Amino acid sequence: MKTIVFDLDGTLVESAPDIHDAANKFLADLGIAPLSIETIIGFIGNGVPKLVERVMKEAGIEQTDAKHTELIAAFSAHYAVNPATLSYLNKGALSALETLRDAGHKMAVCTNKPYALTLQVLKCLKIDGYFDAVIGGDSLEVKKPDPAPLFKAMEMLGQDACIYVGDSEVDAQTAQNAKQPFFLFTDGYRKAAAEDLNAQAVFDDFAELQGLIGKSDA
Repeated sequence: MKTIVFDLDGTLVESAPDIHDAANKFLADLGIAPLSIETIIGFIGNGVPKLVERVMKEAGIEQTDAKHTELIAAFSAHYAVNPATLSYLNKGALSALETLRDAGHKMAVCTNKPYALTLQVLKCLKIDGYFDAVIGGDSLEVKKPDPAPLFKAMEMLGQDACIYVGDSEVDAQTAQNAKQPFFLFTDGYRKAAAEDLNAQAVFDDFAELQGLIGKSDA
């Protein structure tokens, strides 16, 4: 049996629609025109504080610590109301989780999304029962690509090795920093070419994942 740790946004879940909605709601509160979903997707991956910082810069909002803190709270409040209303599981993800669980693999989530919001999304999409550990962006003092969150997820599962499944440069760097194999879901939010992310396996449909894991030496 193997240990598989998943990223959330862009990997298991197409979460950009709800993130986009929450960001534009706090911009509307300020009387600022909405940003496109393509722009918001480009801001996803490093946690809520960084996303809000990027939105502020794009929207021309004064970059002060006080304003940043205020808008993190505003974004989080809007997002918490509807964290998975528009979001949906990526192709084959639910079936893959069922297959992997039934095969006896240990599974966890390691994401830069805040822990409480992560639990909300998992519960709303009815996949919370598949994971024995969940690490959010505020679970530790550091976020991905620091390897500590991934190590913590492995520790909570009682394991010292895993396959990390993600969709982005942040995920690839996290796996590399932790010296764990990285499986790339190619239909996520990455900006770099897939071949530049040093993945041990690549896939665009979660139906492929079980077979790839079976072939892995990890």
